[in-house]
Amino acid sequence: MKEKFCQSCGMPLAAGFFGTEKDGSESNLYCKYCFKEGKFTQDVTLEEMADICAVHLVQAHPEFSPAQAKAHMLSVLPRLSRWKK
Repeated sequence: MKEKFCQSCGMPLAAGFFGTEKDGSESNLYCKYCFKEGKFTQDVTLEEMADICAVHLVQAHPEFSPAQAKAHMLSVLPRLSRWKK
């Protein structure tokens, strides 16, 4: 099975981490940190999301510098559904 990723922040989606739709069902696109009750939890720009995600990426992978983490997120996020133009 192909691993799913949140189409807002890029986080791998696993049981317990799926967001929710308006009707309370699991979202198959977004994580619980980005999407709740059918709405995005934060009104942010792509640049702001990259800043938020970079902090978490450095915490999970200390081999990344903050600048490397942000550059990585800026390369990944535009390919996700929320950010595609």
